[in-house]
Amino acid sequence: MLNLEPIPAFEDNYIWAVHDGRYALFVDPGEAAPILTWLTDRRMQPAAILVTHHHRDHCGGLTEILSHHPGIPVFGPGHDRIPGVDRPVSEGTRCAIPELALDFETWAIPGHTPGHVAYLGHGLLFCGDTLFSCGCGKVFGSTPEHLHASLLRLAGLPDATQVCCAHEYTLDNIRFALTLDPDNLSLSAWRTTAQAMRQAGHPTLPTRMGDERAYNPFLRCHEPSIRQRLAGAHHEQLDDTAIFKAMRELKDRFG
Repeated sequence: MLNLEPIPAFEDNYIWAVHDGRYALFVDPGEAAPILTWLTDRRMQPAAILVTHHHRDHCGGLTEILSHHPGIPVFGPGHDRIPGVDRPVSEGTRCAIPELALDFETWAIPGHTPGHVAYLGHGLLFCGDTLFSCGCGKVFGSTPEHLHASLLRLAGLPDATQVCCAHEYTLDNIRFALTLDPDNLSLSAWRTTAQAMRQAGHPTLPTRMGDERAYNPFLRCHEPSIRQRLAGAHHEQLDDTAIFKAMRELKDRFG
């Protein structure tokens, strides 16, 4: 039986672990210490590492981890040439982890960065900083158009897909979302649930794709009420990508 677990790192990162009690797969190891301590405490062995993009808070721990556990296969975007990645991936690459009988498919999802990838399989989506609960990543070196297209692609996944993003940004994202979609009952309910989870010391992640489609404004650029709040009387003249760009720019300035 496999277990999914977010390991806290830095102030608000999560390093995802998938394990069976003997072997573990890790996703986006921004720092080494939480993983090395976790492995020692659990008496497990690392089976593989997946990296979604080149930002240091997602791959900065690779060198130290590999110095303690040499030979671990490390999958990551070939576009980014990340030190420590020995299994470069791109659109459609299969990532097999035989110790855990796992097989993930790679999707290229540019937008947060040009080379960002996601890993899908077994009902799980590891999407790094592209999609957050009730939000999405900023644009670094890519374009809002690319990010919007990537989000629409992810939004087409089945409702039950577990969205394993890399930051605990949920409450701040909900606060912004409510300024655009204040009458959304699903969003209000999620705020109440997420607040209780954080107050109890629990992560708000993973979420499910069906829920994200119900309350994440960056997946709801087609909604007339959201469009009107962003673009006023001219909202019908703008396509969804223009609405998305306006929303992302507004979020960048949101306090």
